[in-house]
Amino acid sequence: MSLGTTFTWAQPTAPPEPGAIVFQTDFETPQQRSAWSASESASWEQDEQGTTRLCVSVPRDEATGGAMIQMPFDLSPYRGYQLVFECMAKADDVTKPSETFLGAKFMLHYSSESTGPHWQNENNVYGSFDWRKLRFTSTIADDAADAQIALGLQGSSGRVWFDEIKVFVFRKPPPTRPAPPLNPSPVFKGHDLPRLRGVMSPNNFRDEDLRTLGEQWNANVIRWQITRNWGRAGTERDLTEYDKWFDSELEDLDKALEAANRYGLKLVVDVHTPPGGRYDNMDLAIFHEPLYQNHFVKSWEKIARRYKGNSAVWGYDLVNEPVQNQPSPAGVADFLGTQVLAAKAIRAIDAEVPIIIAASEWDSAAGYRTLEPVDIPNVIYQVHMYKPHEYTHQGVRNNVKDLVYPGTIGHQKWDKEALRAVLEPVREFQLAYNVHIYAGEFSAIRWAPGAAEYLSDVIDLFEEYDWDWTYHAFREWDGWSVEHGADPDDHQPTAQPTDRKDLLLKWFAKNQKPK
Repeated sequence: MSLGTTFTWAQPTAPPEPGAIVFQTDFETPQQRSAWSASESASWEQDEQGTTRLCVSVPRDEATGGAMIQMPFDLSPYRGYQLVFECMAKADDVTKPSETFLGAKFMLHYSSESTGPHWQNENNVYGSFDWRKLRFTSTIADDAADAQIALGLQGSSGRVWFDEIKVFVFRKPPPTRPAPPLNPSPVFKGHDLPRLRGVMSPNNFRDEDLRTLGEQWNANVIRWQITRNWGRAGTERDLTEYDKWFDSELEDLDKALEAANRYGLKLVVDVHTPPGGRYDNMDLAIFHEPLYQNHFVKSWEKIARRYKGNSAVWGYDLVNEPVQNQPSPAGVADFLGTQVLAAKAIRAIDAEVPIIIAASEWDSAAGYRTLEPVDIPNVIYQVHMYKPHEYTHQGVRNNVKDLVYPGTIGHQKWDKEALRAVLEPVREFQLAYNVHIYAGEFSAIRWAPGAAEYLSDVIDLFEEYDWDWTYHAFREWDGWSVEHGADPDDHQPTAQPTDRKDLLLKWFAKNQKPK
């Protein structure tokens, strides 16, 4: 088990390169152990071979609390980097917690005035298992401070052991962004309208839905989801079965495109569920396994051949919310390289159709801190906006409620200027490379206090920055529906329009229709 009596944590004399280890410890010396705080629930144990590891034990009647120890971690040399955090862990009867981010925890925490407090760990770590690796990747904010690595149990009882912690460089900060051009050329948007404003699609084709959107609501774009299983780990592994499902989805898409032409709508084709699915750590298999990466490219070739020249298609949204918490193996493209492979395959078939590129970290604004432009013609870049997540997703897979916008959320003041700060990496990218931005998803759960004001502030920023946008979502799950009121137990549309629906319709009224 032991790495030896190593304890590495020196200030780098030169910028560290990808793969460079910036910290590691195996708890074998008093110096290594003394770096950590103490807890009555934590103890240092030795196995039969004399290897030291940390044990944290919590009885069942104390499961609702937390038993964690911490070590300060200086992140100042690594601001702007992506770091990989790894440790070995073993668990015995760790109870399933109420939240996915609780349980056995190997976690990084730091503060940031620009992005807010940051917590990150591998989710869904509970139960009983022998020694295995826990791993996550974290982008370090440019002003990250007061960082700690934490180990222990939170919201669970049971016993967990930790050993062999290692932190290494995944990606360096991108080169300094160029200054915005003084006389920029017209930006490629893939359309000739003043703005595309619309919604995420329902899960299945219904002509009445598209008629409502196009004729009654005056939307002019839909992001059409080809989706199932909602990102659950271990799905989409059988490619024969996947193709059967995928082909049935394309038959639905055929109908949607025909209706879109009738009702004055453009469609974004969004492969929400790629072959191979996600792992437990939420990484997409297409970034790690050649079988699924190759099939992903073939799936896009199938789409490109089928819809070449279709006037209802605005663009091809290659991959939804990419997550990559561990490096790709040799010979396999990473999250951005996989998109480039698919884009080049599409370009061999269709030289004109717009291609939409997603950033890392769930296509968040934070992912733009390390994003670099791709050398593909007719490209648009996409961002999703759900910050602050604890506000927009309150009561979704958790019991947090009554967080108010604008207001103090997670020890930070949140208002329009705070949202502007979140989106700044995207705006900087847009101006530096003279590219078009599409906000493919944004929302606040319908029972969030102040949701209409939050959505209004977000849309105001999109409009100020000349971004096209699609609200999440229309007639999908009613939690995101603007046709439903604020009572989470009422699953019927309201008789009177909600303030959130009024807001969308106000903006849709400005739309022009595609020819």
